[in-house]
Amino acid sequence: MSPVNFGYAHRVVRTPVLSARIPLRVVVVSFWLFVLAAAAATVAITLGDFPLTVPDVLSTFVGGGEDFHRIIVLQWRLPVAIAAVVFGALLGIGGAIFQSLTRNPLGSPDVIGFDSGSYTAVVVTILVLDASSRWEIAVAALAGGLLTAFLVYTLAYRGGIQAFRLIVVGIAVSAVLGSINAYLITRADIEDAMSVGFWGAGSIERVSWLSLVPSLYTAAVIVLAAALLAPALRRLEVGDDAAITQGLRPGPARLGLMVVGVGTTALVTAAAGPIGFVALAAPQLARRITRSQGVSLLSSAAMGAALLSGAHLLSLLVAKAYRPVPVGLITVCVGGVYLIWLLIREARTHYGRPQ
Repeated sequence: MSPVNFGYAHRVVRTPVLSARIPLRVVVVSFWLFVLAAAAATVAITLGDFPLTVPDVLSTFVGGGEDFHRIIVLQWRLPVAIAAVVFGALLGIGGAIFQSLTRNPLGSPDVIGFDSGSYTAVVVTILVLDASSRWEIAVAALAGGLLTAFLVYTLAYRGGIQAFRLIVVGIAVSAVLGSINAYLITRADIEDAMSVGFWGAGSIERVSWLSLVPSLYTAAVIVLAAALLAPALRRLEVGDDAAITQGLRPGPARLGLMVVGVGTTALVTAAAGPIGFVALAAPQLARRITRSQGVSLLSSAAMGAALLSGAHLLSLLVAKAYRPVPVGLITVCVGGVYLIWLLIREARTHYGRPQ
């Protein structure tokens, strides 16, 4: 795999892609990250208004335990715990795809603004069109993300796509969409505005089996599509000309990857609201932990699952000590620190000396 220059930096980096042969270290690290995510999700099930112990939860999983414990674990808390793992994995995959396409560690869906487009579409659907069906919201989120992606790419295109320009345009579009969201919320009824505002903070606590099962089916389709398009992602990394010589049509391949990447964010946004910075941090943290020159979709998914499960557990601990906090606010706080560090690191690299 050849190195790729980000364009605005003077160093050479590797883009996060899934290699044809996954290194053993990547597989092992990914396995333990998924184990960590499952452990965090299991501990999270013990927390709430009715505290349980880990043995209580494990006993319920194998068919034992009291009837009330089974209701708490299997009906109330298990869907949320599964959502934390699955949604985190989806965000990790989406971040890896877009960071590879843009060849930039800042090129994640939340920074570029695709999740803002999904959120705006959902706000319009709920507040303006007065629709509340889960399928209507899901379709609106996907359509909003795709339209935003098309708009950002169109505005950033100047005989080609330069990563830094794409990110700047995405941030600008995201700011405009944020103002639209604020306007619609301020014009809505207080009850609707509070509902949409809390939903916009990003919370998986409202996930139930009724909403999770369709999300799991959709997630399976997205993951399968990502796996099928992974070879195209590898070929696009070496450039369009080289990809063409290998029999790949860059335009349709890039479009398909973008649809899959937006689909990861749109699905999570439709089910839980916008959850920021997981897609940004997961691929880069996975690359560092696996000590690989490129980040695979597998390790990115595992890291995303661990991050969101950990953030969910932290939100429950905060709620126990203080008051309930949506998991989206936890990821924004932690991810904001990571983004500041990444920006400072890129600035130092760009100017060649500490700022």
